[in-house]
Amino acid sequence: MSKINAEVLLPTQELRDDIPFYIEVLGMRMDMIYPADDPTVAVFSGHGLRVRIEKNAEVSPGKIRILCEKPNEFAAGKRSLKAPNGTTIEIDALNPPLILPTTQHSFVVRRLADQAPWIIGRAGMHYRDLIPDRLGGSIIASHIRIPDGGPVPDTVHYHSVGFQLIFCYRGWVDLVYEDQGEAIRLFAGNCVIQPPEIRHKVLYASENIEVIEIGVPAEHITTIDHDMKLPNGPENPERLFQNQKFVHHKADEAVWKDFRIPGFVSRDTTITQNTQNVAGVEVIRPNGKETCKSWHSSDILFTFVMEGSMTLEGEDKEPFNLSPGDAFVIPPNMNTAYRDASPDLELLEVSLPGVFETNFS
Repeated sequence: MSKINAEVLLPTQELRDDIPFYIEVLGMRMDMIYPADDPTVAVFSGHGLRVRIEKNAEVSPGKIRILCEKPNEFAAGKRSLKAPNGTTIEIDALNPPLILPTTQHSFVVRRLADQAPWIIGRAGMHYRDLIPDRLGGSIIASHIRIPDGGPVPDTVHYHSVGFQLIFCYRGWVDLVYEDQGEAIRLFAGNCVIQPPEIRHKVLYASENIEVIEIGVPAEHITTIDHDMKLPNGPENPERLFQNQKFVHHKADEAVWKDFRIPGFVSRDTTITQNTQNVAGVEVIRPNGKETCKSWHSSDILFTFVMEGSMTLEGEDKEPFNLSPGDAFVIPPNMNTAYRDASPDLELLEVSLPGVFETNFS
């Protein structure tokens, strides 16, 4: 393919005032200038950007954002500059720290029967929001489906997150992850955590695939990696991604144990230990014994009804009869009870942190 350049056009009233600013202050180089006797156009490049400044061009001054590993050492530490031609220059961190919003606790019940239409999102996938208020931006929970099976038009990418879970609810999906070897097939009942910034790609999906995706915080950046090819070589299962390990939990290898609430058993996904207690994920079933009211100390406690039915009793609330596809969030210190569980009831519980106290009344 022949070489192609792209450039951003910015206006100026007097080019000679802009030349020293773009070269000396912003550290760009001048690649072109003309005409020689009375220049009206100059082209600068630097920091991954090519800029054409043209005298009397009929365009707005615009804004340039320069991202630096050490922003306080660039342009004498100034974070906002105004170029002679009127262009605003913003200086920001190349890798800003992840900020986790303070959770705004609320009691949430989201029923599938009451749900608004599905929204078409990234790579043609259909999204359904399970926590509309997102607890003040601290978490997003999505029910995602791909109606048509086949190849998924995805690209290698990563997420700037504190925690992210993909739980396969229906069907299966093929995924490939950085340093985890060949592609894996995620079957219904199984899950993976996508540690912060692990490169990955969705390859192929069965018809009517459905997954539950949890992301912390609710608003996080997805970055496309144009250079990495997956799979990328030998497996390195012990690699830490910001102190978290990749987990592929398989239901048929899990061990069931008594759940934190009497009347139920659960299978641990090992996510608590592999995220250093950032989050915990368990699948829950009734054991036929009597249950009771309880309250918890977890900052976030999200539950999705996968199979069967139950009644959720909440303090000062009317009882909620729940069925597959419904979801709820119980805030800390709120007295609740899981009643009338059908024998086939199966719940997905996600907590942040992974270990917390449960008390009974």
